[in-house]
Amino acid sequence: MVVATVLRAVFGYCFLILMVRVVGRRPGAQLTPFEFVLVFYLGGLTLTGVVADEISLTNAITQIVTIALCHYTLTWLRTRSPRIARLLDGTPLILLERGRWRTDTLSGMKVQDDDVMASARVQGVKSLEEIDTAVLERNGEISILKAQK
Repeated sequence: MVVATVLRAVFGYCFLILMVRVVGRRPGAQLTPFEFVLVFYLGGLTLTGVVADEISLTNAITQIVTIALCHYTLTWLRTRSPRIARLLDGTPLILLERGRWRTDTLSGMKVQDDDVMASARVQGVKSLEEIDTAVLERNGEISILKAQK
């Protein structure tokens, strides 16, 4: 029973990490994929343990501890291996370079040029001509590198 609970918890965690990676990053996101999964998954596990038909505090605690250990292990692996970090977190993506939009990247990440320009305005850039490069960071934020005058 406990082994099945642990395996379901591990599967759920890994599945949600995969789903967050497949869905992709959105501009302005504040949570990393790991934080996003951890917050919602642990909340769901806690809720299930409290209100499910089979109310079992031991079961909920076992699942929560399992997820915490999975999260700790993946975080530890990410710090030890740049390859695993890139696989789990992705890499920064260039959206605009020297006045040219990278339309494949924009459409692949479901980002519109208006999103880039909104981020630019927040960073004090008023026009497209003032931007050298726009980068979609791993955490979903858009960085703007100003053009040299």
